[in-house]
Amino acid sequence: MCTGRIDPQFVLKAFEKGADGVLILGCHPGDCHYREGNYNALRRFHLLKKMLDQFGIEDGRFRLDWVSASEAEKFVGVINDMVKKVKALGPLKPAPPLPLSKKKGRGDIQAEAHG
Repeated sequence: MCTGRIDPQFVLKAFEKGADGVLILGCHPGDCHYREGNYNALRRFHLLKKMLDQFGIEDGRFRLDWVSASEAEKFVGVINDMVKKVKALGPLKPAPPLPLSKKKGRGDIQAEAHG
C-alpha cells in the first residue's frame, strides 16, 4: 500500500491498542508509483506528529522514512534504529484521561463556561 493512503487513524489506533512505536516506510520522494503519495504522507506525518506530542507521546515513537525495495541494508538499519529508540523509551504509558469538567451545580461543560 502507498504511504499516501495511510489514514492517520491507523497510527492513533495502533497507539491506543498498545503499540510502543509506529514506523512508516515508503518510496523515496519522486519515486512514488502514485506520483504524490509519499508527499501526502509527509504532510500528514508532520501534522500527526504535532498531535501525538499534544497527547504526550514522545518524539521517538513515531517515524516516517524512505526506503526502496533495493535498499536491504538501509531497511534493516532503519528498523534496528527504531527498535533501539523505542526500547530506550520503554513501554508507552497511557496518559490519564482529562476531566471534561468539574462538577459545579449542574456539572456540565456549558454550566462551567457560562456560570
